Amino acid sequence: MSDISTADIKNLREATGAGMMDCKKALVENANNMEAAIDWLRKKGLSSAAKKSGRVAAEGLVAAVSAGTKGAVIELNAETDFVARNEHFQNLAKSIATAALEQGKDVETLKQSKNAEGVAIADQIAGLIGTIGENMNLRRSSQLAVTEGVVANYVHSAISAGLGKIAVLVALESKGEKAALETLGKQIAMHIAAARPEALSIADVDGEKLERERSVFKEQAIASGKPAEIAEKMVEGRVRKYYEEVVLLEQIYVIDNKTKISQVIADAEKTAGSPIKLAGFVCYRLGEGIEKQESDFAAEVAAASGIVAA
Repeated sequence: MSDISTADIKNLREATGAGMMDCKKALVENANNMEAAIDWLRKKGLSSAAKKSGRVAAEGLVAAVSAGTKGAVIELNAETDFVARNEHFQNLAKSIATAALEQGKDVETLKQSKNAEGVAIADQIAGLIGTIGENMNLRRSSQLAVTEGVVANYVHSAISAGLGKIAVLVALESKGEKAALETLGKQIAMHIAAARPEALSIADVDGEKLERERSVFKEQAIASGKPAEIAEKMVEGRVRKYYEEVVLLEQIYVIDNKTKISQVIADAEKTAGSPIKLAGFVCYRLGEGIEKQESDFAAEVAAASGIVAA
């Protein structure tokens, strides 16, 4: 197949850690289907990663703010990290997060909300673009709220209060003591920043993705030469391990490296004096999912024959 582009190969290489020519072969064998190519590489033992690596290029800041039972997080992008150090840019990110706390998560609605001087956020961003001379974009916004309890936030390696490159919200529904809930929420948020869970509970795991994982596990088990009944047990064991890797409540708490998050919450109920429900979480990593352009990769790929430049 001659229409495999350099961009396709680069994306697959970043997603799996496999070699350039292995990535090209995987795409050819799977009609340029990215997900099928990832699974193909994994089944062949050529992939060093089970999911996309999340390499990013966007700069700027994520900002988080909480107020009792509500919390919000936003991502404001710029072209360079230098701008993220700019006081005006930081102040704008903080004010947008505060507006998101009241306006909700819809970015387009948020852009039209106005500050005390009556200036819309979209116009504030445009004004700062004109002043600094660098493109900026309010990329996303989320809000969490509980009826009773707390929404805690944590910003990893904050460059200023509530501002950094990783921001987490954790919503705890409970009638328990607020200070204890706030402490628990912040500790769980720190865990999330480090452990990168993809789902809150087993029930929240994406069914299609789970079946893909199960398919890969099954082929690996069969390839090991084990009898069918043993292979099936191996698959179920791998699925349980998968849950422990991606489900927040099933993960091992990074702070003590031995207790499941579900048990951490159960233990905290004694201190809080009331049942606690982990109602939700949001984690923003700056630039996550935004593709980085690498000019040297095209030159590397061009050296290989039969590859069409993107």
